[in-house]
Amino acid sequence: MIRNILENSIKTALWELKIDKSNPVINLEHPEDLSHGDYSTNIAMVLAKQVAQNPRELAEKIIVEIKERLPKEISKIEVAGTGFINFYLSGEFFISQSKEILKVGEKFGINKNLKGQKFLIEHTAPNPFKEFHIGHLMNNAVGESITRIIKANGATVKTVGYHGDIGLHVAKTIWWMANDKKVNDFDSFSLIEKIKYLSKAYANGDNAYVNLDAKEKIEEINKKIYDKSDKEINKLYQKGRKASLDYLESLYKTLGSHFDHQFYETETVDVSKKIVLDFLKKGIFEESEGAVVFKGEKYGLHTRVFINKFGIPTYEAKEVGLAELKRKYFKYDKSLTVVANEQDSFFDVVEVAIGEVFSELKGKIKHISHGFLKLPSGKMSSRTGTIISTETLIGDTKEMVLKKIVDREFDDKEKQKIAEMIAIGAIRYAILHQAIGTDIIFDFDKSISFEGDSGPYLQYSYARAKSILRKAKEERVKSNVECRMSNSEQNSLEKLLYRFPEIVERAGNEYSPHYIATYLIELASSFNSFYATGKIVDKKDAESPYKVALTEAFSIVLKNGLNLLGIQAPEKM
Repeated sequence: MIRNILENSIKTALWELKIDKSNPVINLEHPEDLSHGDYSTNIAMVLAKQVAQNPRELAEKIIVEIKERLPKEISKIEVAGTGFINFYLSGEFFISQSKEILKVGEKFGINKNLKGQKFLIEHTAPNPFKEFHIGHLMNNAVGESITRIIKANGATVKTVGYHGDIGLHVAKTIWWMANDKKVNDFDSFSLIEKIKYLSKAYANGDNAYVNLDAKEKIEEINKKIYDKSDKEINKLYQKGRKASLDYLESLYKTLGSHFDHQFYETETVDVSKKIVLDFLKKGIFEESEGAVVFKGEKYGLHTRVFINKFGIPTYEAKEVGLAELKRKYFKYDKSLTVVANEQDSFFDVVEVAIGEVFSELKGKIKHISHGFLKLPSGKMSSRTGTIISTETLIGDTKEMVLKKIVDREFDDKEKQKIAEMIAIGAIRYAILHQAIGTDIIFDFDKSISFEGDSGPYLQYSYARAKSILRKAKEERVKSNVECRMSNSEQNSLEKLLYRFPEIVERAGNEYSPHYIATYLIELASSFNSFYATGKIVDKKDAESPYKVALTEAFSIVLKNGLNLLGIQAPEKM
């Protein structure tokens, strides 16, 4: 990368000036204003006090030394402000980068920083017997993007889901089903009708749980589900479980998510109980009022119950069992679990407990927490039955998109396909364009806008670039990076395209998709300005082949970036 070339030039200059003894960290940043250069460093300001020199004067000396052996990639260096050193890259460098993008294509941006590293990533963990609500959609968008980004940084990645197919929420649902005559028609329902029925059954069962008689019966059903002792209960359970898992598979297909393996809570029950009881004897866990707990206070945390007074393993214990299943499934270097930030305290304790049980996993397991996805009306609740399902959000967004593209020259089937692509892209971008720890309020109008800070704006920019490339093909104007005129001013598009690999690297290091989203918006804005300043396809313009090449390079980088966000890039809009 060019960054390495600049760092080496600065280090050589410091060595020549005999002020490199402290081996300082050299920070290189991109100036916010592109007219101030392509890279800037504050190294002179960092070292000035140490060497008792004026920062600006030291910067000038460093520049003199760099110019003695000036890399061909640099066209100009200057001092700015109180001692910043700004670097301007050469036209030849930008030509070489355009060539590289066109040559590498869909692999541009991929690096080998994590080559040899194995990641296990768990995300999108909806519970069967409930609808897939927008909280799950938030988790899916974050988890899917982080997975793709880590793969782009060279790691081997396995993605898994984990589903709570057992527990009190299931018992509440089954209790209602067992007392509802409509359950006899369950087999004749469509898949979505089955899910709506299960969601309503859970809400009703949860409301009834405050009644002492219902509570006792629900807890009895819960125990029967665990030990599989009741034939009729088992039958209802299997019906609901199958419908739920079929529903999830259909949703994953719509969302473009792939999982290598699925784990289920039922798999963890026996193994988790055995592990906790074994390590109770070893002093990792303790008995307390008939339950088995982990004393988190010893680690600056808090106590949590792992086996309750009824002898049933809790969610905490099942995470320990899941850790056992995961390490048997895939020998990883790092295990990431994407969760809502309301679960931070839960995972803080559980991860320490897992590390005490499996010492080889200490430092290898980490949860990445995100905020909530909300509508302007507020937060939804599965307990009250007022949840906002993923289908509803996608469907409502899609309807609004269809109204925007009503005059487009597509047949109905193509319109439906494009509208769904845009709707999902709008939602994913709305989630990912901010740091993932913050809550997101989904603004329909802003999110589906074809202008400004939105997913559809990026998709539209890609479609525009592809339209230009089709026109170039029709008019036989072939892309050619060598047709860049030597006296041409470097445009902002050139100054942004080459940065993509750096952005991918940073997003991978910090597990932060918003760096890619922010970069793509700036890139698309630059392309649209480039498009507006003059004709790109023009046989009379000697530089037109280069403009076409730049358009092609843009389309490649934008599509690669959208893919890392889990957003499809439509050829037409």
